[in-house]
Formats: sequence, C-alpha cells, structure tokens
Amino acid sequence: MKKIQLKRYAKLIARVGLNVKKGQTVFITAGLDQPEFVTMVVEECYKAGAKSVFVTWSHQPVSKLNATYRSLETLSELTPMSEAELKYKADNLSCRLFIESEDPDGMNGVDQEKLSKARRAQYPLIKPYREAVENKHQWCIVAVPGKAWAKKVFPELSEKKAMEQMWKTILYTSRADGSNPIQAWKDHNDDLQARCDYLNDLELQYVQIKSSNGTDVKIELNKDGRFCGGNEKTLKGRVFNPNIPTEEVFTSPKAGSAEGIVYSTKPLSYMGELIENFSLRFENGKVTEVKAEKGEELLKQMVTMDEGAGMLGEVALIPYESPISKSGVLFYNTLFDENASCHLALGRGFNECLKGFENYDNEECKRRGINDSMIHVDFMIGAKDTEIVGFKESGERVQIFKDGNWAF
Repeated sequence: MKKIQLKRYAKLIARVGLNVKKGQTVFITAGLDQPEFVTMVVEECYKAGAKSVFVTWSHQPVSKLNATYRSLETLSELTPMSEAELKYKADNLSCRLFIESEDPDGMNGVDQEKLSKARRAQYPLIKPYREAVENKHQWCIVAVPGKAWAKKVFPELSEKKAMEQMWKTILYTSRADGSNPIQAWKDHNDDLQARCDYLNDLELQYVQIKSSNGTDVKIELNKDGRFCGGNEKTLKGRVFNPNIPTEEVFTSPKAGSAEGIVYSTKPLSYMGELIENFSLRFENGKVTEVKAEKGEELLKQMVTMDEGAGMLGEVALIPYESPISKSGVLFYNTLFDENASCHLALGRGFNECLKGFENYDNEECKRRGINDSMIHVDFMIGAKDTEIVGFKESGERVQIFKDGNWAF
C-alpha cells in the first residue's frame, strides 16, 4: 500500500474521526500489527493540535494467556492503575481511538463463562467513569489489517497478498482510497443527515422488519426519539465520526418493545469467538428463545449478562447496496459487517437518540425508554429482500426499505 494513501487515512482519522482540537489529550489502543501506521496517526494527532498522545499496545495471544491463567478474582479487579487512567480520561475528556486488527478466532478455547463473570464484576466499578464522559468526548473506531484476520478473510491468498488486499478493502469501504478522503466524508455525512431529517419528520410510532428468511419483528420507537447517523456532536458542539466506516442511520427503540423473530444474515464476532446462523425470538420486548448452529452457549451468556442485555438498544438501517456489501467481503468483524446490512443491537441504547437528551441524566433517559446494559452488541439481519415499513400514530404506513435498499 502506498505510503501517501496511508497518510491520507491517518489524517482522516485524526481530523474527521476524532477531530482533535488544540490542547486535547488522545489515547490510542492498538494491536502490534501496524506500528508504522499507528505512528502516522500519532503524528497527525499532534499536527491537529493534540497536547499529548498515549498509545496502549495490545497483543491478542497475551490477552488469551491472561484470560486462561488469571483467576476469576484477579480478572474481576479494577486495579488502582487502571482506575487512575479512567479518572484521568474522564477529568480531561480525552479523545479515544480504537484501532482494530484482531483475529476473529483469536480467543477460541477460552473459558467464556469466566470472562463473562469478570465483566459483570467489573462493570459497576467502570460504569461511573463511562457515564462521566458520555456525549462529552470524541471517540472513534477504525481498522487496519492483521495477518491472522487477513488470512481469515482471504484464505485463498498468500499472507503477503492477503494483507495487501485487506488494506485495499479497508480503505475502499472506509471511503479513504481517493485523493481527498476528508471531502468524501463531508459528502457522505451530508447524505446521512438528509436521511435522518426525513425519517425524523415522519414521527414514526413503530417499524416492522421482514425478510424471506423468516425475520418478522415489530419494534416500537420512543415517542421523543430521533434517528442519527454519520457524525455526532459532543455536548460542547465538537463534531466527530465515531465509526469509520459507517453507513447507518440508527435510533434507540423503546426498551422492552420488540415482538417477533429475527434471523442473522452474517456471523457475529463476540469475545473473540464467532456465533453463526442464529435466531432470536422476542416476546414482551425481551429475548425468550436463542438458537445458533455455532456458539449458542456464548449467545445465551450474552443475552443474560444483565437485565438489559436481552432487550434492544439500537435499530440501524443500512442499504444492501452499501460499499461494504458491494465489496462482497465477509469481514468477521462487527465494525464492517454491521455496515453491510441492517442490524439490531442488544443492550445499551444511546441517550443522544432522544430529543433534548442534553437536559437529562442517565436515569431520566432510561425512564424515557433508552435501554441500559453493560453490553452493546450489534448483529446483522439485513437481506437482499428486506422490507421495512414505518407506522405513524394515525396508522399511516410509510415504506422505508424495499428490496433491501432505501425506498426514498
């Protein structure tokens, strides 16, 4: 991959993804797969005005060893060092960048029940720090190739060619393969905003999603809810793009509102393992039945992590003809696969999907219908023939999706 294109991608991440401002601190979490590119991103953050940039390196084989050999007690701890870092990030409203490159199968064989128990134990300790920065700081998730991930996606290629093809595909789907990615993202954000405005003007009461694979679910929306997409704003008005790539227009439905069944159309990578060919049945808003050809026990653990884990926190609309879908690539990675088709998310909803959310605390947002949970896990349900119809309070029907794509 040409260095000039990687520098354009790094600049896009710093200037559009995070939108780093003068004097801000930046925390980057990355694997050991692309240190040269991470260095480019650090430089671009400084050029954008960052005061300090900190990089935390991770290595999945080491994470697997920790998960295997550490006791449940030690995995559940929030060490003073970790807590001090969380406090620093909250006090300084630091920008946070997550660069993904991990092997989708990299945690196979780990005791997932132990990890789930550790996450549940840590969550009450971490939650206050997470809520302290919610809607107040810039953050972004992007990706770079890792060798194992590239070979998983392109098994027919040599390792070198798989890595080259992975770079090309990531840049294409991230709209970062042209001469001016920043302008490309401005145009893309404008298009997503126009679609959000149209949907918000409809003031829909609920949506019904159907596909020929058996998906048929009715999802009630919040009365004062809104659709969002593309870039977001902090409460102080700083614009950023939390996901590169993104194709979705999304909202958080009314907690405990779904009725029906949904079938996955792509594998779900969760906790370093794959869950494949699964279905979820909702009754009175909660998951009551789980089936999966692979990873069923892990899926059952996921939907019972806490009270909100079995309820929906997000409905995301993505056309079947999105760049990621057109690429024909199955990434085995939620950041990309969720943007290939419509998806739902179990767990925590988004406060910003309420009109006037800036005037409410988390408890008030929950009272107004935003689901609360320690997890937020996206899974793909969109198909080539997906139909989505919106219903107004008057009973009027509005076609939102037809044959897997926007109907407007």
